[in-house]
Amino acid sequence: MALEKSKILLQKRRWRIRKKVNGTAARPRLVVKFSHEHIYAQCIDDRAGTTSIYVSTLAKDLKGKGLKPNVLGAAALGSILGEKAKAAGISQVVFDRAGRTYHGCVKAFAEAARSAGLIF
Repeated sequence: MALEKSKILLQKRRWRIRKKVNGTAARPRLVVKFSHEHIYAQCIDDRAGTTSIYVSTLAKDLKGKGLKPNVLGAAALGSILGEKAKAAGISQVVFDRAGRTYHGCVKAFAEAARSAGLIF
């Protein structure tokens, strides 16, 4: 029962954040998701409903690096996403932390993306 309640509260936090955070073509929404085994990040244009950049630890070129969903893996993936975004011509994003607190892995990911040149 407690597990179901925590999932419901997490979904409520996601909805509350999504009411305020919307991505456009000029400033897409940067979403980061951490599972127990992998990290997923993407830049989304909500008006067009398209994903412009997608990076995860499941990618063929990143699978050999052994990135895990911890602070070090989040920092590495954040810098990779920042470089891909700069190559695609994206300089500003809106950060969507998907209901998680800005602490630990989420903070490491955001700071690495900022150091790679993204503005948010």
